[in-house]
Amino acid sequence: MEHILVVPTTKFQAIGYFQGFTQDTEKYRTGLLRLENVSFLPRDKVEHDPSFKQLIPYMIFCYTDPAGKTSVFRYVRGKGQGEARLHSKASVGVGGHISSADRAESGETHDLYREGMRRELEEEVVLESEFTERCVGLINDDLTEVGKVHLGVVHRFDLKEPKLRSNEPDLIECGFVPVEELLKDLSAFESWSAICLKALFQ
Repeated sequence: MEHILVVPTTKFQAIGYFQGFTQDTEKYRTGLLRLENVSFLPRDKVEHDPSFKQLIPYMIFCYTDPAGKTSVFRYVRGKGQGEARLHSKASVGVGGHISSADRAESGETHDLYREGMRRELEEEVVLESEFTERCVGLINDDLTEVGKVHLGVVHRFDLKEPKLRSNEPDLIECGFVPVEELLKDLSAFESWSAICLKALFQ
């Protein structure tokens, strides 16, 4: 049984509750990733338990062409994807749970988180471009059943070239799409993607 990284919802609320998106990354990442605040619990025990927030790295891939036009990697979740509640939804975020198997040599929670993010990246996509990466925000969406039990940590990857493809058969209809096209119909997206697109690009 998979054990995944969680933080008590009360700890998250104590740092500062928000609904939607926040750019105050340092306050939350520093507080949430303290050893005394996190634990690994069986995934099936916490998938429907809002007293815990599952920490999810959520990676967004951007390419800006020489003319300054930005496009974002978009895909649709196939029915083989792990979270059944998101099937057939469009997304701009790649990521997943941090597992107890993502052991970091240093033993530090932050390093374990980074190792889990690296694993998720390699499992889901093939990235063949140079890039820069930075943490740009966090997502909390208590208005959906999925959101009540997850907390997203948003990482923006800016690619030198638009060389990214799916490494997962259930990531379908993949490709870079201009931001202005994505913003035309946010209803097609899972809630986290809609929140990110509005916060980062609108």
